[in-house]
Amino acid sequence: MHSDGIRLWLILMKAHDSLRRHAERQLQASGLGLSDFAVLEVLLHKGALPVNAIGSLVRLTSGSITAAVDRLAAKGFVERQNALSDRRARMVHLTESGRKVAEAEFAAHSAAMEHAMSGLNQAEKKQAAELLKKLGLEAERLFVSETR
Repeated sequence: MHSDGIRLWLILMKAHDSLRRHAERQLQASGLGLSDFAVLEVLLHKGALPVNAIGSLVRLTSGSITAAVDRLAAKGFVERQNALSDRRARMVHLTESGRKVAEAEFAAHSAAMEHAMSGLNQAEKKQAAELLKKLGLEAERLFVSETR
């Protein structure tokens, strides 16, 4: 018999996998993967950012974020420009076509995730969000304290 912690972890992993597959299927028609979509979404909502800041926000390694930005630049969705305040820094900006794609894909993704979460009512979604946030914050606190 599994402990409560292991059982909950397994349930979370299976739920995450199902939701990830749902998101990937929704994005498939656009030709974007989850990483590329995450970069576009961050730029849409946060504005221009340095590559390393984007990588930190979307949880990609430096090599993976560079590859994602390169793919998006090749499609004409983003461009790198020197930062006005520091000529050594390079900022990643959405292009006009990138903004249109990001807006359309974010709207479609939002609708797809609402559909995927339809097994819960509004009160349950709110409760799940609160509990998962509490769980994640405590797990992070423990991780940080144990790695010191």
